Amino acid sequence: MAKRRQPLHPDAPLYHTDHPRPVTRRDFLRQGFISGTGMVAGGALLSLLGNPRLAQAALSGDLQTLAADAGCPLDGLGAGGKIPFICFDLAGGASMTGSNVLVGGRGGYMDDPVSVAGYSKMGVPGDMVPGGVETNPYIHESGPNAGTQTSNGDWTDTSLGLPFHSDSGYLRGILSKLAKANADKVNGAIIPARSDNDTANNPHNPMYGIARIGADGDIVRLIGSRSSESGGNSIAPTMLINPEWRPTKVDRPSDVTGLVDTGDLTSVLSDPADVRAVMESVTRISNQKISLADTLLASDNERIRNLVRCGYLKSADIADRFVGVNIDPAQDADIVGPGGIFSEAEFNSSSEFRKTASVMKMVIDGNAGAGTIQMGGYDYHTGERGVGEIRDLRAGICMGACLEYAARRGTPLMIYVFSDGSLASNGTLDNSENGRGKGVWTGDNSSTAASFFLVFNPGGRPVPRVVDGNGGNGVQIGWYRADASVETAATPAANNVNLLVQTVLLNYLALHDEVGRYDSLFPGMSLGNAAMVDSLTAFQPIV
Repeated sequence: MAKRRQPLHPDAPLYHTDHPRPVTRRDFLRQGFISGTGMVAGGALLSLLGNPRLAQAALSGDLQTLAADAGCPLDGLGAGGKIPFICFDLAGGASMTGSNVLVGGRGGYMDDPVSVAGYSKMGVPGDMVPGGVETNPYIHESGPNAGTQTSNGDWTDTSLGLPFHSDSGYLRGILSKLAKANADKVNGAIIPARSDNDTANNPHNPMYGIARIGADGDIVRLIGSRSSESGGNSIAPTMLINPEWRPTKVDRPSDVTGLVDTGDLTSVLSDPADVRAVMESVTRISNQKISLADTLLASDNERIRNLVRCGYLKSADIADRFVGVNIDPAQDADIVGPGGIFSEAEFNSSSEFRKTASVMKMVIDGNAGAGTIQMGGYDYHTGERGVGEIRDLRAGICMGACLEYAARRGTPLMIYVFSDGSLASNGTLDNSENGRGKGVWTGDNSSTAASFFLVFNPGGRPVPRVVDGNGGNGVQIGWYRADASVETAATPAANNVNLLVQTVLLNYLALHDEVGRYDSLFPGMSLGNAAMVDSLTAFQPIV
């Protein structure tokens, strides 16, 4: 009898004999030798009704005048009222379709399904193919939906609008955190699109484009866990990069609180008004000294003085707006604790959960408007299934936490999930507890790749612009061939990662009813004629 392979620990590194030894940081990340990190870009005004900083007074009038004269923007970055945006960068080539989000041919996953052999390639055995009879639907084990089952009874689940396989790891994770009543306000779209396997050269990250559209924050425009241009594993499209928006690291609660550090004054002065008064006085005294300084650079003398003035002004502004305001995700009762999204044990046991909490609080509270949560170890073709299921579940938990926090704050949210390439199964089943009777992952396969996004709308489930073969349950932008490979001629995005990013940006604009701004914001990045643009647009506006 063959010895059963034991599943790896969720954080164990992945050793592949068919891969070269990891060399770069991205190599180590996708194979799980190091953990992922988080990035955020820009903020929004949509959550300000619940923002405690609104109760803070503005800087004194003389300092506001000084800021205007020095060309120093205060009170955040002028948040443009854009929908908060969080994307998940699953490094390594994760499973997106079949075993997770459902996709079909041109007519949709039910009317024009992938073949049984195609589902096998996507890790789904014949007795779990959507449309068949599901005799023992999954019963949610924990969280707000514990003890209930949400399957449609045919291996499909449309709790999130976008159809998932009812035993999807992502879905089980999402619904372990997202209450069913809030799930009813979510919808999404799947975009079949090839990208290269196991490489950081896929320009997947849309953050700079989201910021160009107008998302920005009360503290910073871009925040990231890495000293890189994208803040995630995959790079950003070159034509979207703005060097002035290079991300600042955020992957833990201390990174969040450090962004608004008001120094030791708070340990000396207990009254926030006293802290503000001291910081304003320091700024006035410093301005007098700066005015007397000679930089010895005649042509740039005043410009350099203004830059120094701006540093003092922003320090005073931070003290004015944030002293006495707790922005620590670890101290937010909606995030951690008996009534929180994470229990204290969960939060303390996983850096992925702490990272997710840090990014989602920054974004959804309006201190930043968009963010990337990078998770490593998704190159999980280990010859069994358990590792992939466990890691998909954890990614889903993090996605669900973001959606639930947005619901608790009454704030719209768009989540975008992508990975570098994908993988495939040879049809051999893993009947272990964690393998769940599904096909083992045996190798990389970019032909099964796809990305998807979910949209939460406090006012109700987002409505598809056109009801397609999915009957209003999500939107499919492009399609698969019967053998579960991307039809590369279906859309501009299907075989071009740059245009995949542009498709996501188009849909972000559409949620704001701003599709008409696309050409002026992204000149030279056309997605085609008006009919093609319409076909790439998933939902009606929600704001």
